[in-house]
Amino acid sequence: MATMLALRAHQGAEALALDEIPVPEPGPLDVVVKVASAGLAPGIMRLLQMGAIKHLPTTLGHEAAGVISAVGRDVTGHAVGDRVRVHPLLNCRECDYCRTGRDMMCAQQAMLGHAGFGAAPMPLYEQYHDGGLAEYVRVPHWLIDSLPDSVSFDVAAKVQDLANAVRALKCADLPEGATLVVTAATGTMGTATVRLAEHFGVARLILVGRDTERLQRVAGLAGAMPVDIVALDELPEDWSTNGLLTRRLRELAPAGAHAVIDFIPEGPALGQTMAGMATGGTLVHMGANSTPLSLPPLALMMNCWRFVTTRACTRQDTTDALRLLETGTLTADELITHRFPLTEALKAMDAIEQRADDPMWMTVINP
Repeated sequence: MATMLALRAHQGAEALALDEIPVPEPGPLDVVVKVASAGLAPGIMRLLQMGAIKHLPTTLGHEAAGVISAVGRDVTGHAVGDRVRVHPLLNCRECDYCRTGRDMMCAQQAMLGHAGFGAAPMPLYEQYHDGGLAEYVRVPHWLIDSLPDSVSFDVAAKVQDLANAVRALKCADLPEGATLVVTAATGTMGTATVRLAEHFGVARLILVGRDTERLQRVAGLAGAMPVDIVALDELPEDWSTNGLLTRRLRELAPAGAHAVIDFIPEGPALGQTMAGMATGGTLVHMGANSTPLSLPPLALMMNCWRFVTTRACTRQDTTDALRLLETGTLTADELITHRFPLTEALKAMDAIEQRADDPMWMTVINP
């Protein structure tokens, strides 16, 4: 039996492992992809500790692109040798949410190579929990997207992040000429949002992050768009309790920002950036912040602010991102800052968890 290398998580283990396991065989409705590039995302160890990765052992990695190496007997429309990306979101495809373009809300939603989001039975997740941080990955044929020749495998592996940014920008419902605040702007999602902002009516960006130098590098992704930066490390130490982030945002945009897209995973910045919005503004949160919101409902009501959340993108968002890439309207190669071979996946995972390198926007593994 042919074997392959895979980055695996095991029950009870405190560390990940590079294992040699059998190459998957396709079922009747499956496609096997020889992985050319797989995305690496932070937070895997936290998800493991939380119990969100529910089937162990498992091969990690929810982002992958490559070439089809095998197809099941009942699969049509795909052939060996096709360049493809893997859409990682497993959904029932039959519920109200799935049938109305809100598939991220499906009770069965989970990510192959990643987490399950709810407590409902997830038969697809049970069958397809192994992900793409391996030499091959098996997926149901309906999760395969054809890849234009003009889109590299590395960029294709990170389309999920681009599509998440598309979802957040759609949720912001921005007017033309908008001023947009992006928090955690130096992270994967933040940089994707900065790169896409000009395609969603944004005329000015205010980027919030920890470090001035890192923020300045991200500002370059906005092209000719005016960009201001707010480095949390340069605010007074008591900024988190005295509303000083709000004050700084109001100095930069006295009338308030039209929207905030918030990716910060913890702390009080969410409420303070919301308080920096214009009347009628929208805050879109996608950072999984567990800190209680400090603003009273009265403040939201009097300012007509909207608080919108989304836990993932939809399939249409990925289609939109791929279309922008295919037409050349969007270029994203500059977002890929780090590449590692699969044999160094453990080193890569440690690097992305520590964020010691600068910049480290999007990281891929090339088996």
